[in-house]
Amino acid sequence: MYDQIFNTNTRGTFFLLRQAAKRLREGGHIVNFLTSAVGLAMPGYAVYAGSKAAVKIFTNIMAKELRGRNITVNAVAPGPTATDLFYQGKSEELIQKFAQQAPLERLGQPEDIANAVAFLVSPAESWINGQIIRVNGGIV
Repeated sequence: MYDQIFNTNTRGTFFLLRQAAKRLREGGHIVNFLTSAVGLAMPGYAVYAGSKAAVKIFTNIMAKELRGRNITVNAVAPGPTATDLFYQGKSEELIQKFAQQAPLERLGQPEDIANAVAFLVSPAESWINGQIIRVNGGIV
């Protein structure tokens, strides 16, 4: 499981960033995906959060390595989001516990995450770079 998670989240992101750096035109945007679990440091999430912590560092460093090309590199760190993957294997009680963690007292919706990504790749965003945007209802 360790190899599978790190190969997908860390290795996959690393090689994607390498290709993006070669192919992206000036003024482009890269958005990586983390998780709010990195900041929460929850028991049972060490491997997953660890793989995403590496992506956090990749994001920050790549933003600096692309200096002079007018390309932004940021990441979105969703909190618990109402998707089939999130619900998988969780009891209703656990789902409610996650929903109540956020001051907004709900799970995120896929649209919440999509809206953050849309902003980061829009013309309105040109001065945010090397940042992690937590889309988690205020959990962390």
